[in-house]
Amino acid sequence: MELSFEQGPIRPPSEAESLLIRATRNCPWNKCLFCYSYHNSKFSLRTIDEIKKDIDVMAEIADKLKNLSWQCGHGGKVTDAVVQAIFNDYGYGDAERSVAAWLYFGGKSVFLQDANTIIMKTDDLVEVLEYIRAKFPFVERITSYGRSKTAARKTVEEFARLKAAGLSRIHVGMESGYDPVLEFIKKGETAADHIEGGKRIMAGGISLCEYIIPGLGGVKWSNEHARATADVLNRINPNYIRLRSLQVRERTGLYDVMKQGMFTPLGDEEVLKEIKTLLQQLQCRNTYLVSDHILNLLQEIEGNLPEDKDKMLAVIDRYFSMPPKERLIYRLGRRRGVYNSLNDLSNARVYERLKQIVEEYEKKDPQQLDRDLYRAMHSFI
Repeated sequence: MELSFEQGPIRPPSEAESLLIRATRNCPWNKCLFCYSYHNSKFSLRTIDEIKKDIDVMAEIADKLKNLSWQCGHGGKVTDAVVQAIFNDYGYGDAERSVAAWLYFGGKSVFLQDANTIIMKTDDLVEVLEYIRAKFPFVERITSYGRSKTAARKTVEEFARLKAAGLSRIHVGMESGYDPVLEFIKKGETAADHIEGGKRIMAGGISLCEYIIPGLGGVKWSNEHARATADVLNRINPNYIRLRSLQVRERTGLYDVMKQGMFTPLGDEEVLKEIKTLLQQLQCRNTYLVSDHILNLLQEIEGNLPEDKDKMLAVIDRYFSMPPKERLIYRLGRRRGVYNSLNDLSNARVYERLKQIVEEYEKKDPQQLDRDLYRAMHSFI
């Protein structure tokens, strides 16, 4: 019988090396205008037995792969050669490949899917966490998504129990700290919910990562979105802040609203100005800010707050100090996936080729470049 287990559709980019264990299915809210991840999907809680059976299968696969490694002379480690053997052998399925990739990257972290695992009863979630640690005693970190409103309904003592059971970090999609934006995107949460939920997670000793969407306020609320979001983050003082620049995806409610003329998205540079405002207002301490998403124009905006704030702002200032054509060249290179930072502009061969493309657009239709860059961003999601 082929070994298999359930997996959900998404995980945070920072959990790329984690084993994905599906504790709940889909999103209990699933009304956010910008989100497509759980489109037309119904939320459900998985039973403890279902989750444990999946963990048992994962543990069985892990043992099977380690035995294969011993047979191949690799001492039980899932090395390059072992991974290649598994991925090139049709006798292995997706489940084996998933566990093999996890072990190859160290097998140290686990991510509990789907969108709001902390909605589980605390006793049940503790049982799952303890079972994971029993089956995989070498795991060092277990993380999960969680909604602020759900967190605000749990006590600090419950989060302390989850921490003791092994839950290391909770990823929260704050998106915005400005109530009119939260209401407009149908987030189902308020700034007060974000503050209360975030504070309870932190007080329980669990690491907190807050996700922010620059551009979510559109032209109408850009300044208010940046300033109010910074204020909420200052009140929570999370361990991590991650930026996820907005891209309006087709077949979302926000796309429909945009087409009706009720939402005007920001361009690349307007989003960058908004990020600058956010950074200027942030007063968090011992918080690490990351711009590690493919849609972000400047991924090198990264550092500890408050000591690296000036360094991060200097990256933005450096971009805007460049001539308009050079900024266009960088945007084109970024959206085509050949530039990852401003320092990449020093590659003369690539720069000249991109410059030639920009000049061709300028001759034909300067506005077409912006439209094509927008489409290029959309292809990433």
